[in-house]
Amino acid sequence: MNEQINAPSKEQLEKYEALKAYIASLGSVAVAFSSGVDSTFLLRAAKEALGDKVIAVTASSCSFPKRELNEANAYCEKEGIKHYICESEELEIEGFAKNPKNRCYLCKHELFEKIRAIADEHGIAEIVEGSNLDDNGDYRPGLQAVAELNIKSPLRHCELTKHDIRVLSKYLGLPTWDKQSFACLSSRFVYGETISEEKLAMVDKAEQLLLDLGFHQLRVRIHDKLARIELDQSEFDKIMQKDIREEVYFKLREYGFSYVSLDLLGYRTGSMNETIDTKSDK
Repeated sequence: MNEQINAPSKEQLEKYEALKAYIASLGSVAVAFSSGVDSTFLLRAAKEALGDKVIAVTASSCSFPKRELNEANAYCEKEGIKHYICESEELEIEGFAKNPKNRCYLCKHELFEKIRAIADEHGIAEIVEGSNLDDNGDYRPGLQAVAELNIKSPLRHCELTKHDIRVLSKYLGLPTWDKQSFACLSSRFVYGETISEEKLAMVDKAEQLLLDLGFHQLRVRIHDKLARIELDQSEFDKIMQKDIREEVYFKLREYGFSYVSLDLLGYRTGSMNETIDTKSDK
């Protein structure tokens, strides 16, 4: 991560106080918790605002890496937050495996319904999720499910950007302040290409390899049996070192990829949306 993270401004601190006040007004909340930058920050604010009237719910599925689930467990245990694991196997949702443009909607709708059942069981009034103000500018069909099911989005409500969240997370001492952005592994597939457990595992192992090699912000996009690696441009020189380049190539071949490529534009969110018309057929 190359952006400069300084001490929070007065405006950012005021946003954080407004966030806690808004969450407190909800009475009790279930936080959809992925252990990512946004949901960890949201869970911290909720814990400060509501104390024991907060639970965290994490979805477990083949599109959610084990390392993320382990981090979610570890954080909740450390902070003394009640944590529930929700089994949510997206591949069993009708139409999901065909990877339509509204794939994220199908997944989020089912997930939030399951979180709602857990919240009701424990007497929790509201469900909150971690989309931020920057998410308003991208193609996010999952936000349709958020609206339909009356899920609250406190970070968007209080106009917190990703940068605000990183700055405040560092100020609060959260371990995720400089964590790479993450989205479920299904987002690595070209729309219309069938999602399978086998290919999800290929992507997971490929991204874990790159993380283990010290790369930070990355994606491994899958196009049939071709891997298209997106890295921050500052790390291009590193991956072109002979020993690293060859290790990545031969390991990904072992994982099942026939070809391994480097995207020359580098990492960017939503690159699979660049070839579709997001204004129609949502």
